Amino acid sequence: MMYDAYIFDFYGTLCETHTDEEKPDLWQKMSEVYCAYGASYSGENLKNAYHRTLKCQIQENLTLYEKGLITKDERDNFEPDVTKAFSDMFLEKGVTPGPELSKHIAVTFRALSRDRITICPGVKELLTDIRNAGKHVYLLSNAQTDFTRPEIEMLGLTECFDDIFISSEQKVKKPGEAFFRKLVEKYGLDVKRSVMTGNDETADIQGALKCGMDCLLIQTATSPKYTGRYKPTYFIPDGDFTKVRGMIFDAQILL
Repeated sequence: MMYDAYIFDFYGTLCETHTDEEKPDLWQKMSEVYCAYGASYSGENLKNAYHRTLKCQIQENLTLYEKGLITKDERDNFEPDVTKAFSDMFLEKGVTPGPELSKHIAVTFRALSRDRITICPGVKELLTDIRNAGKHVYLLSNAQTDFTRPEIEMLGLTECFDDIFISSEQKVKKPGEAFFRKLVEKYGLDVKRSVMTGNDETADIQGALKCGMDCLLIQTATSPKYTGRYKPTYFIPDGDFTKVRGMIFDAQILL
């Protein structure tokens, strides 16, 4: 099968990362950062405010649905924006942050909560070679802008993509068909000549199939347990990302 567009998931597919937002000292450290900018919180109160502001975004999204302004798919697969949550927590204390401060807080939070991030073997070379073959490469990630764009840059992958779609920017996430459609419609992609590669049977495979797109499931250590409910077009059950290259360039199954 010849494809023109290659769409990839990020976490668990192109890279492995581990974060812990329940670290005992994380919220205390973040409260100290907020206090330094004039917003006084204890660590526990800051954590509670964070979850409360995210719930407010979800409720606002439900209101949009009730008004007929968004679809059921967009309601059910809504992705809140944590940078807005960090901004709202300043506003609760009477501090008006600029966009750069809110972004700085989000990047700081991510750095403090992240234990590790590593790129999977051969990823950059594969993405580069696909584009050099005249194909288009896109990222479609359930993620937060100010967490993920810096991490993509840290790993040296930004320039490997024709475009990067992040769920918090689009306000909808996989497996929502709307998320896939935003990419398809922006670039006029032929879904029959596009293939989605990801490590999550529900988010990546179900989403691609709903959109009418072929898909490759790579079952990694961080993947949810494979149930077989959604049947990928191609399947790498042992998590070996190097086999993606083999399928594309050696067997030419995907090129």
